[in-house]
Amino acid sequence: MNTVVDILYRPRGRFAANHVGAHTSSEVGGFGVFRDQAPFMRYPDARRIDLRATLRDPFGVTYVRRFEQRAAIDVYALVDLSASMGFAGAVNRFQVAVDLCGALAYSATRNGDRFGAFGFKEALIDRATLPATRSRRAALAAVERIGVETPSGSSAKGVLDAAAALGATRKLVFLISDFRWPAQLIEQAFEALSLHDVAPLVLIDSLEAAPPKWGVLELCDSESGRRQLLLMRPALQRRWVEAEQSRRKNLARASSRRSRAPIFIQDGFDASDLSMRLTAA
Repeated sequence: MNTVVDILYRPRGRFAANHVGAHTSSEVGGFGVFRDQAPFMRYPDARRIDLRATLRDPFGVTYVRRFEQRAAIDVYALVDLSASMGFAGAVNRFQVAVDLCGALAYSATRNGDRFGAFGFKEALIDRATLPATRSRRAALAAVERIGVETPSGSSAKGVLDAAAALGATRKLVFLISDFRWPAQLIEQAFEALSLHDVAPLVLIDSLEAAPPKWGVLELCDSESGRRQLLLMRPALQRRWVEAEQSRRKNLARASSRRSRAPIFIQDGFDASDLSMRLTAA
């Protein structure tokens, strides 16, 4: 991999972890960011006695200070390798996905987090799979293996296998796809991933989003390979755009109760803009 960029992210919710890192965890202790005060009898640590709170208590209860521990987390990229990801219009969609995955791998390991990746189409692709690791070299090597894959296949239902492989421990999951899936699979995917902090990264090509008002378009079904000539005109372009907007709304609705709002990435991605959206409260 040639050049990678740094992407900032902020996990949502609390994560249980065994290693010190940069994020808020569900663990409390004697070091970190002040969280609250608690009775000494519940947390008997004489080193953390809060004299002011103890002296103010009219019942003579002794209090200790508790602190939020900072923790490293597991960051996973789930990359769609189904046929529609091979679309090349204004940009090569699959290459954008690989570059995005590489940036996440670099950023996670640089941040002290562990990075893992699952490539999927009809099922998980074993050669495009990496359990979470702190090794930047191993993480970037896994991205390179994903990059030599050829998007193919008529289904992305392997996302359900990827969700199962993540396990029950909460993770930050970047789901990278064009999400041109059946509505039922989209619902199933978000339900299967609901234990985790999921950030759907939706890859959009500007030629798909808004084709020209006039002209002859040659459409190719990425799954069947069937080609069709289409005479584009203003009324048809308007219906096309409305259908695309409806698809985005339905995707946002499906994810609304189980994950973050989708982040739509048109053509290439800008690391600064993406970082701003991933760190927003």
